Amino acid sequence: MSGFGAVALSSLAAGAIAFVLLWLLSLRLRDASIVDVFWGLAFALYAGVAYAVGDGASPRAPLVLALAIAWGGRLAAHLAWRNAGKGEDFRYQEMRRRHGERFGLTSLATVFGLQWLLSWVVSLPLQRAVSAPLPAALGVLDAVGVALFVLGFAFESVGDWQLARFKADPANAGRVMDRGLWSWTRHPNYFGDACVWWGFFAFAAATPGGVLLAASPALMTFLLLRVSGVALLERDIGKRRPDYADYVARTSAFLPWPPRARPPSLSRSR
Repeated sequence: MSGFGAVALSSLAAGAIAFVLLWLLSLRLRDASIVDVFWGLAFALYAGVAYAVGDGASPRAPLVLALAIAWGGRLAAHLAWRNAGKGEDFRYQEMRRRHGERFGLTSLATVFGLQWLLSWVVSLPLQRAVSAPLPAALGVLDAVGVALFVLGFAFESVGDWQLARFKADPANAGRVMDRGLWSWTRHPNYFGDACVWWGFFAFAAATPGGVLLAASPALMTFLLLRVSGVALLERDIGKRRPDYADYVARTSAFLPWPPRARPPSLSRSR
C-alpha cells in the first residue's frame, strides 16, 4: 500500500501503541486522567508519523507539522499544570467506583481506546496536509489555514490564561468569569479549538482530494458543542452558580459576539 492509505494506517498503528502504553501507565498510577494530558500530544504524534511516512515535499509539510506540535504541546502543558496534584478526575473516579475491579479493562476500551480512534479520525486532515506532495507551493487555502490556526490558538491560549488568573484570586471564589474573551463567548477555548481544526482542514483542502475530509472537523465541532464541550460543562453549572443564568442571557455560547446589555439591577458575578 502506498500514498495516504499507508500514512493513515501507520499513524493508526502508532496511536494504538501509544495509547496502550499510556493505559498501562494509568494502571500503575491509578490515574486515568493522564489520557487527557496526552490528547494534544496524540495529534503531534500523528503529524510526525505522517511527515515521516508521507511524500510531502512542499513547504506545507513542515509548516503544518510545526503548528501541530505547537498546539499539542501547549495543550498538554496547560492540562498537566492545571491537573498537577489534584489526583484523578472525578469522571474517572466515578467510573472506577461503578466498574470496580473491571475498571482496568473497561477503561482500555471506553477511555483509552475511544480517544485513540476519535483522535485518529479527527487528525485525518492534519495527516493529509503533512503527507501530500501536491501542490508544491503554498496558496490561498494555506493562508486561510494559518489565519484560522492563529485565531484559534490565540483564543485557546488567552482564554485559558485569563481563566487561570481569575481562579487564582480568592476574591473570585464562586463567581462567574465574565471578563476578557469570556465576555464575548462563554467558551473561548472551545471556539478556539474548533478554529484550529478547521484551519488544519483548510491546509488539507489545498491538496488533491483533501476536501473530502471535511467530516473530521465537523465531527470535532459537533463534539465541542453537543457532547464533551459546551453541553457537558453547562449541564449543571446553573445549579451550582445561580448567577450563571444572567451570564448565559447576555453572552454568546460559542461564537464570539459583543455582550448584550445587563439590566442595571443585576450585579456582576462568576
